[in-house]
Amino acid sequence: MGRDDDYCFISPVSYKLRKGRLKGMKSFEFPYGTGTQSLVLDEQHIQYHFTSTQTKETAHEEEAIRYSLRHPIDSRPLVDCVKPGGTVVIIVSDVTRAVHTDRMLRAIVAELEEAGVADDQITVLVALGTHRQQTKEETAAVCGRDMMRRLNIVQHDCHDENQLVSVGTTSYGNDVRLNRLAVEADTVILTGAVSFHDMAGFGGGRKAVLPGIAGYDTIMTNHALALNPDCPYGMDPRCDAGKLSDNPIHCDMMEGVAFLKPAFLVNLVLTAEGKLHDVVSGDWQTAWQEGCRRLLALDGVPIEHLSDVVIGSAGGHPKDINLYQATKAHMNAVFAVKPGGILILAMACPDMYEPADFTDWFFRDDLDEVLSAVRQHFTIPAFSAYKTRCLIRMMKEVYIVTDRAYFEVIRRTGEIPAETMEEAWQMAQKTLQAENKTDYTVTVMPYAAATLPVYQKRDRS
Repeated sequence: MGRDDDYCFISPVSYKLRKGRLKGMKSFEFPYGTGTQSLVLDEQHIQYHFTSTQTKETAHEEEAIRYSLRHPIDSRPLVDCVKPGGTVVIIVSDVTRAVHTDRMLRAIVAELEEAGVADDQITVLVALGTHRQQTKEETAAVCGRDMMRRLNIVQHDCHDENQLVSVGTTSYGNDVRLNRLAVEADTVILTGAVSFHDMAGFGGGRKAVLPGIAGYDTIMTNHALALNPDCPYGMDPRCDAGKLSDNPIHCDMMEGVAFLKPAFLVNLVLTAEGKLHDVVSGDWQTAWQEGCRRLLALDGVPIEHLSDVVIGSAGGHPKDINLYQATKAHMNAVFAVKPGGILILAMACPDMYEPADFTDWFFRDDLDEVLSAVRQHFTIPAFSAYKTRCLIRMMKEVYIVTDRAYFEVIRRTGEIPAETMEEAWQMAQKTLQAENKTDYTVTVMPYAAATLPVYQKRDRS
Protein backbone atom coordinates (compact mmCIF):
# COMPACT_ATOMS: atom_id res chain seq x y z
CA MET A 1 0.00 0.00 0.00
CA GLY A 2 2.47 2.58 -1.19
CA ARG A 3 5.35 0.89 0.61
CA ASP A 4 7.87 1.58 -2.17
CA ASP A 5 6.89 5.13 -3.07
CA ASP A 6 9.23 8.02 -2.43
CA TYR A 7 8.86 10.03 0.76
CA CYS A 8 8.84 13.77 0.87
CA PHE A 9 11.82 14.07 3.22
CA ILE A 10 14.69 11.70 3.93
CA SER A 11 16.90 12.88 6.76
CA PRO A 12 19.52 11.56 9.17
CA VAL A 13 17.89 9.47 11.86
CA SER A 14 18.24 9.84 15.62
CA TYR A 15 16.89 6.35 16.28
CA LYS A 16 19.09 3.51 17.38
CA LEU A 17 18.58 0.53 15.06
CA ARG A 18 19.56 -2.65 16.81
CA LYS A 19 20.55 -4.72 13.78
CA GLY A 20 22.01 -8.14 13.25
CA ARG A 21 21.76 -11.50 14.95
CA LEU A 22 22.73 -11.21 18.60
CA LYS A 23 22.84 -14.07 21.06
CA GLY A 24 20.91 -14.40 24.28
CA MET A 25 17.49 -13.58 25.64
CA LYS A 26 16.40 -10.00 26.22
CA SER A 27 13.34 -8.45 27.82
CA PHE A 28 11.56 -5.71 25.84
CA GLU A 29 9.12 -3.18 27.31
CA PHE A 30 6.02 -1.96 25.48
CA PRO A 31 3.90 1.00 26.66
CA TYR A 32 0.34 -0.12 27.40
CA GLY A 33 -2.23 2.38 28.62
CA THR A 34 -0.63 4.04 31.64
CA GLY A 35 1.56 0.98 32.27
CA THR A 36 3.67 -1.45 30.29
CA GLN A 37 3.72 -4.97 28.87
CA SER A 38 6.97 -6.94 28.64
CA LEU A 39 8.20 -9.77 26.44
CA VAL A 40 11.39 -11.83 26.46
CA LEU A 41 12.75 -12.54 22.96
CA ASP A 42 15.73 -14.40 21.55
CA GLU A 43 18.03 -11.67 20.25
CA GLN A 44 19.32 -13.82 17.40
CA HIS A 45 15.99 -13.21 15.61
CA ILE A 46 15.90 -9.44 16.18
CA GLN A 47 16.45 -7.65 12.88
CA TYR A 48 15.60 -4.13 14.10
CA HIS A 49 14.80 -2.66 17.49
CA PHE A 50 13.59 0.91 17.20
CA THR A 51 14.61 2.54 20.46
CA SER A 52 15.02 6.25 21.06
CA THR A 53 18.58 7.42 21.38
CA GLN A 54 19.57 9.98 23.97
CA THR A 55 17.93 12.78 22.02
CA LYS A 56 17.83 16.27 23.40
CA GLU A 57 14.83 16.77 25.64
CA THR A 58 13.93 20.31 26.64
CA ALA A 59 13.58 20.64 30.39
CA HIS A 60 12.29 24.24 30.44
CA GLU A 61 9.50 23.99 27.91
CA GLU A 62 7.88 27.40 28.28
CA GLU A 63 11.26 29.09 27.98
CA ALA A 64 12.03 27.12 24.83
CA ILE A 65 8.64 27.99 23.35
CA ARG A 66 9.02 31.69 24.14
CA TYR A 67 12.48 31.69 22.60
CA SER A 68 11.00 30.18 19.44
CA LEU A 69 8.21 32.78 19.38
CA ARG A 70 10.90 35.47 19.42
CA HIS A 71 13.12 33.74 16.83
CA PRO A 72 10.63 32.44 14.25
CA ILE A 73 11.11 30.95 10.79
CA ASP A 74 10.24 33.21 7.85
CA SER A 75 8.26 35.58 10.06
CA ARG A 76 8.52 38.52 12.38
CA PRO A 77 8.42 37.68 16.12
CA LEU A 78 4.95 36.99 17.46
CA VAL A 79 4.70 40.35 19.27
CA ASP A 80 5.10 42.09 15.91
CA CYS A 81 2.38 39.99 14.23
CA VAL A 82 -0.55 41.14 16.38
CA LYS A 83 -2.57 44.33 16.61
CA PRO A 84 -2.64 45.68 20.18
CA GLY A 85 -6.33 46.56 19.86
CA GLY A 86 -7.39 43.63 17.73
CA THR A 87 -8.91 40.25 18.45
CA VAL A 88 -6.77 37.12 18.65
CA VAL A 89 -7.89 33.53 18.14
CA ILE A 90 -5.52 30.77 19.25
CA ILE A 91 -6.42 27.40 17.75
CA VAL A 92 -5.49 24.43 19.95
CA SER A 93 -5.73 20.63 19.72
CA ASP A 94 -8.30 18.61 21.66
CA VAL A 95 -7.89 16.01 24.39
CA THR A 96 -6.98 13.22 21.94
CA ARG A 97 -3.67 14.95 21.24
CA ALA A 98 -1.14 15.13 24.08
CA VAL A 99 0.73 18.10 22.63
CA HIS A 100 1.52 20.22 25.72
CA THR A 101 -1.11 22.81 24.82
CA ASP A 102 -1.12 24.31 28.31
CA ARG A 103 2.56 25.18 28.06
CA MET A 104 2.16 26.65 24.58
CA LEU A 105 -0.76 28.77 25.76
CA ARG A 106 1.16 30.17 28.72
CA ALA A 107 4.08 31.14 26.50
CA ILE A 108 1.88 32.65 23.79
CA VAL A 109 -0.29 34.59 26.23
CA ALA A 110 2.80 35.96 27.96
CA GLU A 111 4.10 37.24 24.63
CA LEU A 112 0.72 38.70 23.71
CA GLU A 113 0.61 40.48 27.06
CA GLU A 114 3.95 42.12 26.25
CA ALA A 115 2.47 43.18 22.91
CA GLY A 116 -0.36 44.95 24.72
CA VAL A 117 -3.06 42.34 24.08
CA ALA A 118 -5.47 41.96 26.98
CA ASP A 119 -6.98 38.63 28.04
CA ASP A 120 -10.47 39.69 26.95
CA GLN A 121 -9.20 40.11 23.39
CA ILE A 122 -8.12 36.45 23.23
CA THR A 123 -10.27 33.46 22.34
CA VAL A 124 -8.97 29.90 22.51
CA LEU A 125 -10.69 27.78 19.87
CA VAL A 126 -10.50 24.03 20.47
CA ALA A 127 -10.04 22.31 17.09
CA LEU A 128 -12.30 19.30 17.55
CA GLY A 129 -12.67 18.51 13.85
CA THR A 130 -15.31 15.76 13.87
CA HIS A 131 -14.51 14.66 17.45
CA ARG A 132 -17.01 14.86 20.30
CA GLN A 133 -17.26 17.87 22.60
CA GLN A 134 -14.87 17.86 25.54
CA THR A 135 -15.89 17.83 29.18
CA LYS A 136 -14.90 20.71 31.43
CA GLU A 137 -12.27 18.52 33.08
CA GLU A 138 -10.83 17.51 29.70
CA THR A 139 -10.60 21.15 28.65
CA ALA A 140 -8.81 21.93 31.90
CA ALA A 141 -6.37 19.10 31.22
CA VAL A 142 -5.71 20.41 27.71
CA CYS A 143 -5.51 24.15 28.32
CA GLY A 144 -4.57 24.35 32.00
CA ARG A 145 -6.82 25.61 34.78
CA ASP A 146 -4.96 28.92 34.91
CA MET A 147 -5.70 29.55 31.23
CA MET A 148 -9.35 28.52 31.73
CA ARG A 149 -9.71 31.19 34.42
CA ARG A 150 -8.13 33.86 32.25
CA LEU A 151 -9.33 33.20 28.71
CA ASN A 152 -12.53 32.61 26.78
CA ILE A 153 -12.38 29.00 25.55
CA VAL A 154 -14.75 27.87 22.80
CA GLN A 155 -15.15 24.38 21.36
CA HIS A 156 -15.61 24.07 17.62
CA ASP A 157 -18.66 22.18 16.37
CA CYS A 158 -18.38 21.05 12.76
CA HIS A 159 -22.16 20.52 12.56
CA ASP A 160 -23.20 23.96 13.86
CA GLU A 161 -23.97 26.05 10.79
CA ASN A 162 -24.12 29.19 12.94
CA GLN A 163 -20.42 28.76 13.67
CA LEU A 164 -19.39 28.38 10.03
CA VAL A 165 -18.69 30.72 7.14
CA SER A 166 -17.56 29.96 3.58
CA VAL A 167 -14.12 31.33 2.71
CA GLY A 168 -13.53 29.89 -0.79
CA THR A 169 -13.37 26.80 -2.99
CA THR A 170 -10.16 24.85 -3.59
CA SER A 171 -8.97 23.57 -6.96
CA TYR A 172 -10.23 20.15 -5.80
CA GLY A 173 -13.78 21.52 -5.65
CA ASN A 174 -13.90 21.68 -1.85
CA ASP A 175 -16.16 24.41 -0.46
CA VAL A 176 -14.16 25.47 2.57
CA ARG A 177 -16.30 26.47 5.55
CA LEU A 178 -14.44 27.49 8.69
CA ASN A 179 -15.28 28.63 12.19
CA ARG A 180 -16.52 32.22 12.12
CA LEU A 181 -14.47 33.23 15.18
CA ALA A 182 -11.22 32.50 13.36
CA VAL A 183 -12.34 33.99 10.05
CA GLU A 184 -13.36 37.26 11.69
CA ALA A 185 -10.37 37.55 14.04
CA ASP A 186 -7.65 40.10 13.43
CA THR A 187 -4.95 37.55 14.27
CA VAL A 188 -5.06 33.75 14.08
CA ILE A 189 -2.37 31.67 15.77
CA LEU A 190 -2.07 27.94 15.06
CA THR A 191 -0.72 25.54 17.66
CA GLY A 192 -0.17 21.80 17.78
CA ALA A 193 2.50 19.17 17.32
CA VAL A 194 3.99 17.69 14.17
CA SER A 195 3.22 13.99 13.84
CA PHE A 196 2.96 11.26 11.24
CA HIS A 197 -0.49 10.95 9.70
CA ASP A 198 -1.68 7.95 7.74
CA MET A 199 -3.66 10.02 5.22
CA ALA A 200 -2.34 13.59 5.23
CA GLY A 201 1.33 12.57 5.48
CA PHE A 202 2.01 14.65 8.58
CA GLY A 203 -0.16 16.08 11.31
CA GLY A 204 0.19 19.49 12.85
CA GLY A 205 0.40 22.74 10.91
CA ARG A 206 -2.55 23.19 8.58
CA LYS A 207 -4.54 20.40 10.26
CA ALA A 208 -5.40 22.83 13.08
CA VAL A 209 -7.65 24.54 10.53
CA LEU A 210 -8.67 21.72 8.18
CA PRO A 211 -10.04 19.52 9.67
CA GLY A 212 -9.65 21.25 13.08
CA ILE A 213 -12.12 24.15 12.72
CA ALA A 214 -13.79 23.22 9.43
CA GLY A 215 -17.36 22.23 8.65
CA TYR A 216 -18.31 18.57 8.42
CA ASP A 217 -18.81 18.55 4.64
CA THR A 218 -15.50 20.36 4.11
CA ILE A 219 -13.68 17.78 6.21
CA MET A 220 -15.27 14.82 4.46
CA THR A 221 -14.68 16.23 0.98
CA ASN A 222 -11.03 16.72 1.87
CA HIS A 223 -10.45 13.28 3.32
CA ALA A 224 -12.40 11.57 0.54
CA LEU A 225 -9.48 12.47 -1.73
CA ALA A 226 -7.82 9.37 -0.25
CA LEU A 227 -10.11 7.28 -2.46
CA ASN A 228 -8.95 6.45 -5.97
CA PRO A 229 -10.77 3.75 -7.98
CA ASP A 230 -7.72 3.20 -10.19
CA CYS A 231 -5.51 2.12 -7.26
CA PRO A 232 -5.30 -1.18 -5.35
CA TYR A 233 -8.00 -1.47 -2.66
CA GLY A 234 -9.45 1.79 -4.03
CA MET A 235 -7.00 3.88 -1.97
CA ASP A 236 -4.62 6.49 -3.33
CA PRO A 237 -1.05 5.49 -2.34
CA ARG A 238 -0.02 9.15 -2.27
CA CYS A 239 -2.17 9.56 0.86
CA ASP A 240 -0.02 7.81 3.42
CA ALA A 241 2.25 8.47 6.39
CA GLY A 242 5.26 10.66 5.68
CA LYS A 243 4.11 11.68 2.21
CA LEU A 244 3.43 15.26 1.17
CA SER A 245 4.56 15.41 -2.44
CA ASP A 246 1.47 15.29 -4.69
CA ASN A 247 -0.67 14.14 -1.75
CA PRO A 248 -4.16 15.43 -2.70
CA ILE A 249 -5.41 15.57 0.90
CA HIS A 250 -2.42 17.66 1.96
CA CYS A 251 -2.62 19.91 -1.10
CA ASP A 252 -6.33 20.55 -0.54
CA MET A 253 -5.65 21.35 3.11
CA MET A 254 -2.96 23.87 2.18
CA GLU A 255 -5.30 25.62 -0.26
CA GLY A 256 -8.08 25.69 2.32
CA VAL A 257 -5.92 27.16 5.08
CA ALA A 258 -4.52 29.78 2.69
CA PHE A 259 -8.02 31.34 2.58
CA LEU A 260 -7.71 32.02 6.33
CA LYS A 261 -4.17 33.40 6.20
CA PRO A 262 -3.03 32.52 9.75
CA ALA A 263 -0.64 35.10 11.14
CA PHE A 264 1.59 32.75 13.11
CA LEU A 265 2.23 29.11 13.99
CA VAL A 266 3.90 27.32 16.86
CA ASN A 267 4.27 23.54 16.65
CA LEU A 268 6.17 21.17 18.90
CA VAL A 269 8.29 18.23 17.81
CA LEU A 270 7.87 15.55 20.46
CA THR A 271 9.81 12.37 21.13
CA ALA A 272 7.98 9.06 20.80
CA GLU A 273 7.62 9.12 24.58
CA GLY A 274 5.82 12.48 24.32
CA LYS A 275 8.61 14.71 25.64
CA LEU A 276 9.55 18.00 24.02
CA HIS A 277 12.42 17.70 21.57
CA ASP A 278 12.11 20.88 19.49
CA VAL A 279 9.91 23.88 18.73
CA VAL A 280 9.18 25.51 15.37
CA SER A 281 7.45 28.87 15.12
CA GLY A 282 6.71 31.44 12.45
CA ASP A 283 5.19 31.16 9.00
CA TRP A 284 2.31 28.65 9.02
CA GLN A 285 3.67 26.88 5.94
CA THR A 286 7.45 26.93 6.07
CA ALA A 287 7.84 26.67 9.86
CA TRP A 288 5.59 23.61 9.88
CA GLN A 289 7.45 22.06 6.94
CA GLU A 290 10.68 22.50 8.88
CA GLY A 291 8.97 20.74 11.78
CA CYS A 292 8.14 17.83 9.46
CA ARG A 293 11.79 17.54 8.49
CA ARG A 294 12.86 17.57 12.13
CA LEU A 295 10.29 14.94 13.07
CA LEU A 296 11.39 12.64 10.27
CA ALA A 297 14.99 13.10 11.38
CA LEU A 298 13.89 12.14 14.89
CA ASP A 299 11.37 9.33 14.33
CA GLY A 300 11.75 8.26 10.71
CA VAL A 301 13.80 5.06 10.49
CA PRO A 302 15.38 3.94 7.20
CA ILE A 303 15.32 0.15 6.88
CA GLU A 304 16.74 -2.14 4.20
CA HIS A 305 14.82 -5.31 5.03
CA LEU A 306 11.29 -6.24 5.98
CA SER A 307 10.71 -8.63 8.88
CA ASP A 308 8.58 -11.76 9.24
CA VAL A 309 7.18 -10.44 12.50
CA VAL A 310 6.67 -6.95 13.91
CA ILE A 311 6.01 -6.70 17.65
CA GLY A 312 5.00 -3.30 18.93
CA SER A 313 2.72 -0.98 20.83
CA ALA A 314 0.65 2.05 19.94
CA GLY A 315 2.75 3.89 22.52
CA GLY A 316 0.53 3.93 25.60
CA HIS A 317 -1.96 6.59 26.71
CA PRO A 318 -3.39 8.60 24.95
CA LYS A 319 -2.23 6.90 21.75
CA ASP A 320 -4.18 3.79 22.76
CA ILE A 321 -7.12 5.55 24.40
CA ASN A 322 -9.45 3.88 21.88
CA LEU A 323 -9.24 1.62 18.86
CA TYR A 324 -9.61 4.57 16.48
CA GLN A 325 -6.42 6.19 17.77
CA ALA A 326 -4.55 2.92 18.37
CA THR A 327 -4.86 1.69 14.77
CA LYS A 328 -2.26 4.30 13.84
CA ALA A 329 0.15 1.63 15.08
CA HIS A 330 -1.10 -0.66 12.30
CA MET A 331 -0.56 2.11 9.75
CA ASN A 332 3.12 2.50 10.61
CA ALA A 333 4.03 -1.07 11.58
CA VAL A 334 2.93 -2.37 8.17
CA PHE A 335 5.89 -0.57 6.60
CA ALA A 336 8.30 -2.87 8.48
CA VAL A 337 6.65 -6.27 7.95
CA LYS A 338 6.71 -8.58 4.95
CA PRO A 339 3.43 -9.03 3.07
CA GLY A 340 1.73 -12.00 4.67
CA GLY A 341 3.73 -11.51 7.85
CA ILE A 342 2.66 -11.33 11.49
CA LEU A 343 1.83 -8.27 13.60
CA ILE A 344 1.61 -8.22 17.39
CA LEU A 345 0.41 -4.92 18.85
CA ALA A 346 -0.33 -3.92 22.45
CA MET A 347 -3.15 -1.42 22.97
CA ALA A 348 -5.17 -0.95 26.16
CA CYS A 349 -8.09 0.98 24.57
CA PRO A 350 -10.10 1.80 27.73
CA ASP A 351 -12.59 3.63 25.47
CA MET A 352 -12.66 0.68 23.07
CA TYR A 353 -16.09 1.46 21.61
CA GLU A 354 -15.43 5.17 20.98
CA PRO A 355 -16.22 6.55 18.53
CA ALA A 356 -19.09 4.23 17.68
CA ASP A 357 -19.09 5.22 14.01
CA PHE A 358 -15.59 3.73 13.77
CA THR A 359 -16.11 0.44 15.57
CA ASP A 360 -19.40 -0.19 13.76
CA TRP A 361 -17.61 -0.02 10.41
CA PHE A 362 -14.77 -2.09 11.78
CA PHE A 363 -17.08 -5.04 12.37
CA ARG A 364 -18.36 -5.39 8.81
CA ASP A 365 -17.07 -8.50 7.07
CA ASP A 366 -17.57 -7.72 3.37
CA LEU A 367 -14.82 -5.23 2.49
CA ASP A 368 -16.16 -4.71 -1.03
CA GLU A 369 -19.46 -3.59 0.44
CA VAL A 370 -17.64 -1.33 2.89
CA LEU A 371 -15.64 0.30 0.09
CA SER A 372 -18.80 0.81 -1.95
CA ALA A 373 -20.53 2.43 1.03
CA VAL A 374 -17.53 4.64 1.79
CA ARG A 375 -17.49 5.85 -1.82
CA GLN A 376 -21.16 6.72 -1.65
CA HIS A 377 -20.99 8.49 1.70
CA PHE A 378 -17.45 9.15 2.87
CA THR A 379 -16.66 9.49 6.56
CA ILE A 380 -13.22 9.49 8.14
CA PRO A 381 -14.00 6.74 10.68
CA ALA A 382 -15.44 4.52 7.93
CA PHE A 383 -12.39 4.99 5.71
CA SER A 384 -9.94 4.47 8.59
CA ALA A 385 -11.76 1.28 9.55
CA TYR A 386 -11.70 0.11 5.93
CA LYS A 387 -8.00 0.86 5.52
CA THR A 388 -7.12 -0.89 8.77
CA ARG A 389 -9.15 -3.95 7.78
CA CYS A 390 -7.29 -4.05 4.44
CA LEU A 391 -3.99 -4.00 6.31
CA ILE A 392 -5.20 -6.82 8.54
CA ARG A 393 -6.20 -8.87 5.48
CA MET A 394 -2.70 -8.37 4.03
CA MET A 395 -1.15 -10.05 7.07
CA LYS A 396 -0.99 -13.74 7.93
CA GLU A 397 -2.08 -12.95 11.47
CA VAL A 398 -2.55 -9.86 13.60
CA TYR A 399 -2.57 -10.25 17.39
CA ILE A 400 -3.91 -7.51 19.65
CA VAL A 401 -2.92 -7.48 23.31
CA THR A 402 -5.71 -5.87 25.30
CA ASP A 403 -8.08 -6.38 28.23
CA ARG A 404 -10.06 -9.62 28.17
CA ALA A 405 -13.29 -7.60 28.24
CA TYR A 406 -12.56 -6.52 24.68
CA PHE A 407 -11.69 -9.91 23.20
CA GLU A 408 -14.95 -10.25 21.27
CA VAL A 409 -14.44 -6.79 19.74
CA ILE A 410 -10.98 -7.79 18.51
CA ARG A 411 -12.24 -11.10 17.10
CA ARG A 412 -14.89 -9.24 15.10
CA THR A 413 -12.14 -7.19 13.43
CA GLY A 414 -10.45 -10.32 12.11
CA GLU A 415 -7.62 -10.07 14.64
CA ILE A 416 -6.63 -12.44 17.41
CA PRO A 417 -6.89 -11.17 21.02
CA ALA A 418 -4.45 -11.93 23.80
CA GLU A 419 -4.13 -10.73 27.38
CA THR A 420 -0.34 -10.48 27.44
CA MET A 421 2.49 -10.09 24.94
CA GLU A 422 3.78 -13.48 26.02
CA GLU A 423 0.45 -15.14 25.19
CA ALA A 424 0.37 -13.50 21.76
CA TRP A 425 3.98 -14.44 21.06
CA GLN A 426 3.37 -18.09 21.95
CA MET A 427 0.50 -18.25 19.44
CA ALA A 428 2.60 -16.52 16.77
CA GLN A 429 5.46 -18.97 17.33
CA LYS A 430 3.11 -21.89 16.65
CA THR A 431 2.29 -20.33 13.28
CA LEU A 432 5.98 -19.84 12.49
CA GLN A 433 6.70 -23.45 13.44
CA ALA A 434 3.82 -24.72 11.28
CA GLU A 435 5.40 -22.89 8.34
CA ASN A 436 8.86 -24.27 9.20
CA LYS A 437 10.24 -20.76 9.68
CA THR A 438 13.16 -21.32 12.00
CA ASP A 439 15.21 -18.37 10.81
CA TYR A 440 12.43 -15.80 11.12
CA THR A 441 13.21 -12.12 11.67
CA VAL A 442 11.59 -9.75 14.15
CA THR A 443 11.31 -5.97 14.30
CA VAL A 444 10.47 -4.45 17.70
CA MET A 445 8.52 -1.15 17.68
CA PRO A 446 7.61 -0.01 21.22
CA TYR A 447 6.20 3.28 19.84
CA ALA A 448 4.70 2.13 16.56
CA ALA A 449 2.14 4.94 16.27
CA ALA A 450 4.96 7.52 16.42
CA THR A 451 7.68 5.68 14.49
CA LEU A 452 7.78 5.56 10.70
CA PRO A 453 9.90 2.84 9.03
CA VAL A 454 11.11 4.14 5.65
CA TYR A 455 11.79 1.15 3.42
CA GLN A 456 14.73 1.98 1.17
CA LYS A 457 15.44 -1.26 -0.64
CA ARG A 458 13.38 -2.75 -3.46
CA ASP A 459 14.58 -6.28 -2.90
CA ARG A 460 12.24 -7.83 -0.34
CA SER A 461 14.27 -10.99 0.16
